[in-house]
Amino acid sequence: MPNGKAAGERCIQLDENNLCKLFNQPERPQVCLQFKAMEDVCGDSNEAAMQIITELEMLT
Repeated sequence: MPNGKAAGERCIQLDENNLCKLFNQPERPQVCLQFKAMEDVCGDSNEAAMQIITELEMLT
């Protein structure tokens, strides 16, 4: 996603199991490399993570 993504938009690099297709690849974006999953951001499920992250994206 060279131009980024809109708030709430699913990353096109996630597979059907929500795993990053670019993990350990040189083309993985720096922002993804620096992201550290924490419960206050990711919650305790995929659904919670999408809700929390979408809210945070909309605030910024």
